[in-house]
Amino acid sequence: MHGNERNLMEKHLARVDWQQANVLDVGSRDINGTFRPMVTQLGWTYTGLDLAAGDNVDVVTEHPYEYPFPDGTFDAVISGSTMEHVAAIWLWVPELVRVLRPGGLLVVIAPNCWRVGHQKPDYWRILPYGMHYLFITDGRLENIKVERLTTDTVGSAFKKAVV
Repeated sequence: MHGNERNLMEKHLARVDWQQANVLDVGSRDINGTFRPMVTQLGWTYTGLDLAAGDNVDVVTEHPYEYPFPDGTFDAVISGSTMEHVAAIWLWVPELVRVLRPGGLLVVIAPNCWRVGHQKPDYWRILPYGMHYLFITDGRLENIKVERLTTDTVGSAFKKAVV
């Protein structure tokens, strides 16, 4: 996590007014902080997923495009400072959407002009048109909002109730 990500995530999670929610954080390993406190303070359940064990990781998966959860498991899927480390983002976004329940919220924050990270590999700097394209081509998302801020591109969308 870097910069203003906590505030950005909080802003986009405010798109919903849920009393309870089951949240998956993809790329959750604690490098410079986590979203866990924010999610649990809302009274929601938090699950951290990453490719490697570490602080703030509840579930380790070996495959970045196939998660060990049934379809529609989570009310919200969030990810911050992870997209740039995913080689095939066109395969990654559909997996985020697959584990999201109909009506659920997807929020992705990715740096668009940040120094190359200390975590290798570092593949992408995505701009709003690119993130929007990934979201619309999935075909299962609606109410898509993507914005570019100084150093980040932030996208959020809801999974369609009927696909």
